[in-house]
Amino acid sequence: MHLLSDLMAAIGVVLNGIPQGIMAMGLGFAVFPTTFSFVFASAVNGAFGSVAPLSFQAESLALTGNLGKDLRERTSIIFGGSIIMAVIGFTGLLPKIVSILGNNIIDGMMAGVGLMLAKIAVDMNKESKSKTGWISILVAAITYVISKDLVWTIVLSVIVSSAFAVFVEHYRKELPTSVTERRFRFLKPTFSMRVVRGALGLACLNIGANLSYGLITGQMTGIKPNPVNLNLLTITQSLADMGTSLLGGAPVETIISATASAPEPVIAGIMMMLIMALILFAGWLPKIGKFVPSSSIAGFLFILGAVVIFPENAAAALNGSNSLIAGITLVVTAIFDPFVGITTGAFLKFLLPLIGLGL
Repeated sequence: MHLLSDLMAAIGVVLNGIPQGIMAMGLGFAVFPTTFSFVFASAVNGAFGSVAPLSFQAESLALTGNLGKDLRERTSIIFGGSIIMAVIGFTGLLPKIVSILGNNIIDGMMAGVGLMLAKIAVDMNKESKSKTGWISILVAAITYVISKDLVWTIVLSVIVSSAFAVFVEHYRKELPTSVTERRFRFLKPTFSMRVVRGALGLACLNIGANLSYGLITGQMTGIKPNPVNLNLLTITQSLADMGTSLLGGAPVETIISATASAPEPVIAGIMMMLIMALILFAGWLPKIGKFVPSSSIAGFLFILGAVVIFPENAAAALNGSNSLIAGITLVVTAIFDPFVGITTGAFLKFLLPLIGLGL
């Protein structure tokens, strides 16, 4: 009976991940190399008994797509960000960074990311004559108000909006060979200020996501103290991204995973990642992706950013002695990117008092 419950939890998270995998294909990431990120992460979790799995994450995909102008820049941003996160993971710096900056600034940065996601969702529709994205947002809003469930929100908004695109707007897209080909293609990282800024921004996002999503997943197990090893999680995520980015694959990051509430959270998480690996390896995702426009995920991005991430993190950021600095961090992140936001927050917190100023 436990095995069935574990499987159902795994399938629920897979249903949440498939549309985000389609989003990754829309950004040009290759499917085949990403398979091995899921296999690698499942092996690490099995070896160390980790309850926090990795999967496609809308936040990192949206940020990477927004900061990189083409596939090579995007994979270079992921590679650079993964190096930064690997250093943080192997040296055990993640808890220290959070301790130095303070939770308010991290929460402010995450709240700013929420606004970024909502803006990206709206911009998807402004740049297209199709009504698919607006329908996705409408269905997502109605579904979330009724169910308060992100899995139902993403599944229904993607299915309904994609059905509209296929049957009303006659949508069908042939994906590039680079996305669907079943072989490895080495992509040499490129270096530019855009890539450096993107890598730093992605690393800042992952610091916040590993901390919040990782610990939330740990809390869902009901095990005390929290069983998630943040350093192990950071190392696993960084090594998975480092390898797949060199082959044109998509990033897999920390998520809030319902597998943690299964009777056997480690097994459920491994099952989820292996199912995702099977879907990618078998080439099923590209077949689905031909009929699912990238704008179909706009509804999920909007609800995730504006309704789920922003309010909770903004409330936490603005509650405390550094609330004004956290608020500025929030706004700067939303306008620019997480790195600029968190750097601004750090500057205001540490440097201004040195010259006799403070907020």
